Amino acid sequence: MIAIIDYDAGNIKSVEKALQYLGEKAVITRDRDEILKSDKVILPGVGAFGDAMEKLKQYGLVETIHEVVDRQIPFLGICLGLQLMFESSEEAPGVEGLGLLPGKILRIPKKDGMKIPHMGWNDLKIKEGSKLFAGLEEDPYVYFVHSFYLQAEDPSIVAATTEYGVTIHASVEKDHIFACQFHPEKSSTVGLQILRNFIAL
Repeated sequence: MIAIIDYDAGNIKSVEKALQYLGEKAVITRDRDEILKSDKVILPGVGAFGDAMEKLKQYGLVETIHEVVDRQIPFLGICLGLQLMFESSEEAPGVEGLGLLPGKILRIPKKDGMKIPHMGWNDLKIKEGSKLFAGLEEDPYVYFVHSFYLQAEDPSIVAATTEYGVTIHASVEKDHIFACQFHPEKSSTVGLQILRNFIAL
């Protein structure tokens, strides 16, 4: 069973639907025991960094997420979920993130002819041997919707990058912790393969 963490963020149902399409049992929950007995845990989300951290605290989910990671249950952050896993975001100065991995979330710089939010399909440069991207062709296209991007402190955890006026760390992997800035659940067959790879871990 895969637990999808419920903290009132957008886009949670589409992750559940994608997992069900792949034949997985998925439960949207904020119950600590249910989350900790799951085979895998996903933190999806669309929204604002500060509001999301407030909700995670309000529901007692910060401690639960740290427990998931301590117990080495495979954990996947999607979009806002990726951003929350790091230390801080320019979107919410002074608000601490979950701090599961070192790095910060920065605003995508404005450039002529580039719309923000970065919305739509973009290709990925994948690091060889990345577990989430096993079986995919080179430079696959995935779907993004975001105005802020990850700059990971440790380059060795970066599994994929994309270019949008700046190099964006689009996916990270470290031990049993995984995250994608893009939306695998909205990225057609490529996204489904990424979710399949996570399920198979």
